[in-house]
Amino acid sequence: VCDLLKSGQVTKPVCAWVSGTCATMFKTEVQFGHAGAKSGEDTTSAAAKNNALKAAGAHCPTSFDTFGELIGEVFTKTTGIKVTPGDHIPVAGFPTAQEVAQRLFDLKIRKGTNIISTISDDRGDEPKYCGIPISQVVSQKSDLGSVISLLWFKKSMPSWATKFLELCIILTADHGPCVSGAHNTIIAARAGKDLVSSLCSGLLTIGPRFGGAIDEAGRLWHTSINSNMAPYDLVESMKQKGIPISGIGHRVKSIHNPDKRVELLKDYAAESFPDTAYLKFALQVERITTQKGANLILNVDGCIGALFLDCVVNSKCFSKKEIDELIEIGSLNGLFVLARTIGLIGHVYDQKRLKQSLYRHPWDDVLYGNDDEMMGGY
Repeated sequence: VCDLLKSGQVTKPVCAWVSGTCATMFKTEVQFGHAGAKSGEDTTSAAAKNNALKAAGAHCPTSFDTFGELIGEVFTKTTGIKVTPGDHIPVAGFPTAQEVAQRLFDLKIRKGTNIISTISDDRGDEPKYCGIPISQVVSQKSDLGSVISLLWFKKSMPSWATKFLELCIILTADHGPCVSGAHNTIIAARAGKDLVSSLCSGLLTIGPRFGGAIDEAGRLWHTSINSNMAPYDLVESMKQKGIPISGIGHRVKSIHNPDKRVELLKDYAAESFPDTAYLKFALQVERITTQKGANLILNVDGCIGALFLDCVVNSKCFSKKEIDELIEIGSLNGLFVLARTIGLIGHVYDQKRLKQSLYRHPWDDVLYGNDDEMMGGY
């Protein structure tokens, strides 16, 4: 401090006092300050330090008892403001004594929160989506994909990417009454169940065999490309493990009767995406699998899984770690769940309008048999 005062680097008045001057009153050396601290010589004593500070230009009292008075005198001399006991002089940029007391009080009584939310905020004049007021979301003419981008991924993705998300919703909203999700919903609705119950009965069928393959397909394409695995090696590896390739195969469609939804997705990607490395990889896998069976095509789950990865990578909004996390938490299946919810609600309303009675499956569509008969090939 003395060196800084002498060199002029410290220009503001300094009031200082080094405690321990009473050490000279003892016949033997007395320990002051932190544990183990000893002056050892006169030049490092408290009195010597006070003298050094005063010589360097600091204001030092004759004793600690007058330290407060000295500070007041220096303040008055420097600012021209006369201070009397009890006065409060506000300092710009610093909280008042009352504000400090209130903050300390708040800290004492504040309790821990039960929920942490980072995607929306309903405080204030209007709700916010990821920090953006909904009036701004509307004024920007944001589409459904933009809202998904904000609330699901906490990103403002480019328009070509949000339109892809919306296209996925449109193309997978429904797939007729015969698939398991719609079938369950229809049966529940005809049993007189309410909208939410009927909807949930259909949504609960979504999994590895129905709809949920988008997640698995995306994970497979992502792992394969990041590990530099060739399409042929992937096919052979899955074959040796006896595991079907998620995103490949269709019960009805084939290379001779392609899925129109996949064609529309591919067309949009070719027109709007900067790059489609994941889709190209998936299509290379399809060329290999269709040599073994005409129906082993890239289905809509596999196509969405590949293009979703192309979308987030080329949007330049996500780090590699964030993309890995998107796959880990099941973001791809969210698209199918959201989309199919629209169709399932439609099936509930359809059955209610038609006033359909309780469903009972026809007995001639059931193969009845005991264990012995089944083992015999029936």
